[in-house]
Amino acid sequence: MSKKSIIASAIAVVAVLFFSAVLIANFSGIKKLIAGSQIDFKTDPPIQNSNPNIKGLNDAFVEISKAVTPSVVFIDVTTDAKKSDDKNDKAFEFFFGPDFKMDQPPQHGSGSGVIISKDGYIMTNNHVVKNASDKGIKVILTDKREFSATLIGTDPNTDIAVIKIEADNLSVASVGNSDEVQVGQWVLAIGNPLGLNNTVTAGIVSALGRNVNVSGDTYAINNFIQTDAAINPGNSGGALVDINGFVIGINAAIQTTNGYYQGYGFAIPINIAKSVAAELIKSGKIERGYIGVSIKDVDTKEAKGLGLDKAKGVLVQNVIKGGAGDEAGVKTGDVILSVDGKEVNAANQLQTIIGSHKPGESVNLSVFRDGKTISIPVKLKPRDDQQANFVDNGKKEDNSELKSKKFEQAGFTVSDIPASMKRELDIESGVVVKDVKQFSEAFNRGLRAGYVILEADKTKIESTDQLSSILSKKDKSDILVLKVITQNKEIRLIALEIQ
Repeated sequence: MSKKSIIASAIAVVAVLFFSAVLIANFSGIKKLIAGSQIDFKTDPPIQNSNPNIKGLNDAFVEISKAVTPSVVFIDVTTDAKKSDDKNDKAFEFFFGPDFKMDQPPQHGSGSGVIISKDGYIMTNNHVVKNASDKGIKVILTDKREFSATLIGTDPNTDIAVIKIEADNLSVASVGNSDEVQVGQWVLAIGNPLGLNNTVTAGIVSALGRNVNVSGDTYAINNFIQTDAAINPGNSGGALVDINGFVIGINAAIQTTNGYYQGYGFAIPINIAKSVAAELIKSGKIERGYIGVSIKDVDTKEAKGLGLDKAKGVLVQNVIKGGAGDEAGVKTGDVILSVDGKEVNAANQLQTIIGSHKPGESVNLSVFRDGKTISIPVKLKPRDDQQANFVDNGKKEDNSELKSKKFEQAGFTVSDIPASMKRELDIESGVVVKDVKQFSEAFNRGLRAGYVILEADKTKIESTDQLSSILSKKDKSDILVLKVITQNKEIRLIALEIQ
């Protein structure tokens, strides 16, 4: 081997040894860093003396949660299997005949409830348990004990129901006074949303007396506490409590576009809920008195058209024939100002007051009519769900001579009413609305094609010419009050401002 080769080999060996040493040093350094490093976590509070008001509120939320959560239960509901009502599935009709209906399997739902007695009475929502099968209601307490519950009674008008489990010495919720609740006060919602048991959310009371028609029933008592405490499916029937731990409402509904919480929830005031629950426990049903009228809030245009000095009271839009109001002399167009001396300015407020009375009891209405305030005593009746049957004799008629008239200043067109429509709606006279200009004053106030105008400014309308005569005397910004009947035979009052 030459001298140059020996020198080159030696240099190569030295280089390999050098790089090996560097690699070993680096890797051993890494191992030493992982094995030997320690973090000294900071544990001193950034704020040495927290605001006592905030700390007090925090402590209150913790205390309330511990005290009230044991009185709120999880409710699991199973419904019976039932026949489908869908007769349009042609494939099944082909194989099994036109009368075939596919069974719908049992369904599961869940909600919450509030324990109101040591021996097992529980308050919840009607919509949580209304379709439960026999022995289909299961209650789970916060200590994981499970019970089969019996349905005691339901009240769809308030969405309250009572169930019972066989147990003793249960943790009972303390009920407060919802009449003392104020907008802006702190509240906690306690329940079992989305299957997440024993959930507590906080917020404030956002509004009172909200008229949110959950059931779609015009007779329903809709007088909710609104809150921004998060309420989701499963919270229904749970507790809304104040900072003293008093239950001030029973959570019932959310207002949302996607089925989940979007900022607002609603609870049934506890004063309504507890009176309903007490009667359900006593008799298993609710007996509620009714005036027998269709009502709405009064707005500024209606107030001006009716001669009120301001928007107040509750407007009577229709009086049911043979009802308590009809027999007492209440009329369409009356404005109810108070009940037994208690002022009312919202339809749901009037419903709540009347709904607290039983059939046979009497109330005294203060009513504004034709510029005067009169007193009308009304003996309340039970609700009558029977609807009148109207018969069309099927005779054809010639409607070619019926007159039409367009009222540009109000935005609608009418024509004389055909005899067949009179028979169908059981009316003697009127003019039918043929067209309503979109976004006109009439459209914005709720007038629609197909409605029949019965009166204008309390004058019975016999023809289009008569209505035209009344309108011709109106100046711009004057109010025209129309009494109309819809295709569903509902009477309404619509106040229009002449444009």
